[in-house]
Amino acid sequence: MKKKILIGVVSLVVLLAIGFAYLNYRNRTLSPSGKTELTVNGLTVSIPYARPSVRGRLIFGTEGQNALQPYGKYWRLGANESTEITVNKDIDFNGQAVKAGTYRMYAIPGPDTFDIALNSELGKWGAMEPDYSLDILHTKVPVEHLSTPVEQYTISMVEADGGVNVVFEFSDVKFVVPVRPQ
Repeated sequence: MKKKILIGVVSLVVLLAIGFAYLNYRNRTLSPSGKTELTVNGLTVSIPYARPSVRGRLIFGTEGQNALQPYGKYWRLGANESTEITVNKDIDFNGQAVKAGTYRMYAIPGPDTFDIALNSELGKWGAMEPDYSLDILHTKVPVEHLSTPVEQYTISMVEADGGVNVVFEFSDVKFVVPVRPQ
């Protein structure tokens, strides 16, 4: 009897492990990993992230429109793991002082501006909201509405004013966060 129970438990554990491995693989296939990194004047900015695609869905909009990412709600700036930014020097992040280090980066989208936040809680998987008490800054950036939509979410960087402009593009939305060495 004990042997049958043990075989049943082991079989269940194996099936669950296979199921979780498949779901993890499927998520990574639908939202592959990306990384952008740029060094300017000794300042290195690095952002690993996951790259979801539009696939015919409304990405940003109201809950009434059934948007995948409703206005006013937490967005992890990608998919899979939380998006993190690493800087090797103290910086101004859209005009606000930030110490060198690694931070979780997220947004609260709006129709005309995005509220971008940096948070000290790292290594989270999934769409779990952060511990907001660990936020180190919030800053608003204007949104540019694109006439040609971007199918796959992209974060890129360009050199600007002695630092880096971090450019976020997804669906019909583009916004830029300036990062400058202090």
